[in-house]
Amino acid sequence: MTIHPSLQSSLSRGNALKVISGLTNFNSDRVAAIVKAADCGGATFVDLAADPDLVRLAKQLTGLPICVSAVEPEQFVTAVEAGADLIEIGNFDAFYAQGRRFEAAEVLELTHRTRSLLPHITLSVTVPHILELDQQVQLAEELVNAGADIIQTEGGTSSSPNHSGTLGLIEKAAPTLAAAYEISRAVSVPVLCASGLSNVTVPMAIAAGASGVGVGSAINQLNSEVAMIAAVRSLVEALATVQRSRVTV
Repeated sequence: MTIHPSLQSSLSRGNALKVISGLTNFNSDRVAAIVKAADCGGATFVDLAADPDLVRLAKQLTGLPICVSAVEPEQFVTAVEAGADLIEIGNFDAFYAQGRRFEAAEVLELTHRTRSLLPHITLSVTVPHILELDQQVQLAEELVNAGADIIQTEGGTSSSPNHSGTLGLIEKAAPTLAAAYEISRAVSVPVLCASGLSNVTVPMAIAAGASGVGVGSAINQLNSEVAMIAAVRSLVEALATVQRSRVTV
């Protein structure tokens, strides 16, 4: 599978930044502001809900690769027809608060169904943080065998920091950083570390073995486009301070 050239280049350098607008965010004005901030701030690509209207809107605003996220494979088809460059099974965070769990068997089944519908699109799949770490690694390996081109980690919602400030940011990121470390050593495809990250912890994700990071709430919860642009630029600058240290074991 050929990944979008600019995205492939950033993943190879270990400095890819995905700006996530949110799986449940269908507000076109809000999505437009996030997309423009990602573009102006220097992000690598954007991640939208799998809605063809949002894809068409984003393509009018940016030349960045557009990823769409969903947990229903059929939703990807119309989004890809509208111009999405890659698809993501996941960004499960929106569902955990509802008590919705994604177990390994379901994620693997979603991957097989998606691949049967769209055999040639670049496919990223999130490994749920609710699994034990060894189970996350096993699932990641199975997902790659099922056709995943990128593996995404998560975990920020599972962590309740005991401290404020920098130490709290590190505590919040710890689960997804641990997953990125273990999974990146078990699979040959790029690993994207997401969920609960900040400009403090994105360099740690790359140093742990990730090829890039996905950031949502640290950007999309801000109240102005100017603030979002500044947040994206801060993350880009943080990524520029570190080189990936991937160790083969």
